[in-house]
Amino acid sequence: MLQNSCLAYSLSQVDEGWRWSVYDEEGVTVADGADVSRDAAEAAVELTLRRQPAQTEAFG
Repeated sequence: MLQNSCLAYSLSQVDEGWRWSVYDEEGVTVADGADVSRDAAEAAVELTLRRQPAQTEAFG
């Protein structure tokens, strides 16, 4: 997980599956995406939360 940084995430069910977003402490979206299943969306969120800060910022 990212050191010295708090992140939040959201999962939303949509017609096509699930949308997800990860936010930094200021509420800025640092990563987002969509997946067909909730399990895949949750896995994508977990992967994003485990990335190093420089890698995560590349998604923003």
